[in-house]
Amino acid sequence: MPRLCSIETGHAPSVHSNVKMKKLFHILILILFFADGVYSQDAGYNAIVNKYILQYSDIAVKEMLDYHIPASITLAQGILESNAGRSPLALEAKNHFGIKCHKEWTGMTFYKDDETKNECFRKYNNPLESFKDHSLFLTTRDRYKPLFSLDIIDYKGWANGLKAAGYATNPSYPQLLIKTIETFHLDRFDRPMIAEIPADKVVDPDTLENIALKYRFLFLSKGPGNRNIYENNQLQVIIAQPDDNLYLIARDFNTTVGDLLKFNDLPRATSLKPGQIVYLLQKRRKGAVKNHQVLQGETCYYISQLYGLRIKFLYKRNKLSDGAKLKQGTVLRLR
Repeated sequence: MPRLCSIETGHAPSVHSNVKMKKLFHILILILFFADGVYSQDAGYNAIVNKYILQYSDIAVKEMLDYHIPASITLAQGILESNAGRSPLALEAKNHFGIKCHKEWTGMTFYKDDETKNECFRKYNNPLESFKDHSLFLTTRDRYKPLFSLDIIDYKGWANGLKAAGYATNPSYPQLLIKTIETFHLDRFDRPMIAEIPADKVVDPDTLENIALKYRFLFLSKGPGNRNIYENNQLQVIIAQPDDNLYLIARDFNTTVGDLLKFNDLPRATSLKPGQIVYLLQKRRKGAVKNHQVLQGETCYYISQLYGLRIKFLYKRNKLSDGAKLKQGTVLRLR
């Protein structure tokens, strides 16, 4: 009969070594069991958070456009403060942001232990009221005013500013917000897709400015035809007005229609729509950020315009065919 032997020594393993191997085997099994349990818990939590994001992201974006609070911050605070909508405060009082009553509150109340026993928290009829009150809470208090001078995309500045202004007592609050935003790519909601304005709708300058703000473009100066010139990815860009066409823009900015077509990856005989992004210089090979997570309805062309990135390099970097349709949630490389 062949004898079991040690590869290293050539001798049969001792009883002691057999016992040791069995212990190591059992330890390995326990490690794998607990690791799988932790992974399952993470996967389960991620699914719950993603469901929360799907349910409330539109509300957070609307609040951002109305009050200039980054949607990423609103969502991250909602996730942390309400345990992704599962805390008793969120379930019973529809309060997703842990806002306490304070002396000015005259609405419904909910009492629970927090830093002290039986503290008073605001109660709402539905989560929408909670999101709205969160926006009002931040915009009506002097201690949060410095936050509104920050760029809408500066979620790290907002996270640290909220802690400095006293929103939470947890010293790790900024890090928790930032980790939540980066884990779930919440910053993608700080730059929402904007619906094109119907051609027959009269658009005033303020509306055009709001469109540029939603795109996160930096205002540079006034240009020909009283147009605002913005910067995106270190490129000059304008927002098409209701009566704009490529000929007028080429004339006003001392360029050619052919160049504008090339700069904006447009086919010939293209008519512009109000609110459309028009670059005055050739778009770049790389975006200013590394990645973009595709939202519902977004196209390769829209993303290339949003980031000032030539569409052929977007295709090439992501191994996409010309005219490829994008699936919601796909992460595209921009650089």
